[in-house]
Amino acid sequence: MSRTIVSSDDLPKAPPTYSHAVKCAGLVFVSGTAAYEPKTGAIVGETIEEQTAQALRNVQAILEAAGTSLDKAISATVILAEEDDFAGMNREWIKWFSRDPPARQGAKLPVRIQGLKISIAMIAEA
Repeated sequence: MSRTIVSSDDLPKAPPTYSHAVKCAGLVFVSGTAAYEPKTGAIVGETIEEQTAQALRNVQAILEAAGTSLDKAISATVILAEEDDFAGMNREWIKWFSRDPPARQGAKLPVRIQGLKISIAMIAEA
């Protein structure tokens, strides 16, 4: 079974330790993606809603680079820095997935990055 590494110059730069996504077996596996501005690498937004929206824009761009879309999302892992941000993240999430949302699980960020509130990983149909 072959796999394809997904990347694009229009995406925030991925660290050398992982790929933006890997396409394999009819699926696209998107790595944890934060609220970074693609050109500057700066964190976008101070609120959880703003950062959730930017993280989802970045996930959307990665999926599009892989030839698919958020409409094909199967599963998501939402990783928050603070549990108190869960309600705000959900307020923004429902704007993006108002019907037939993907399966979802949550976790707590294992490391602290100054100003970062959220990271989203996703699996979608290719």
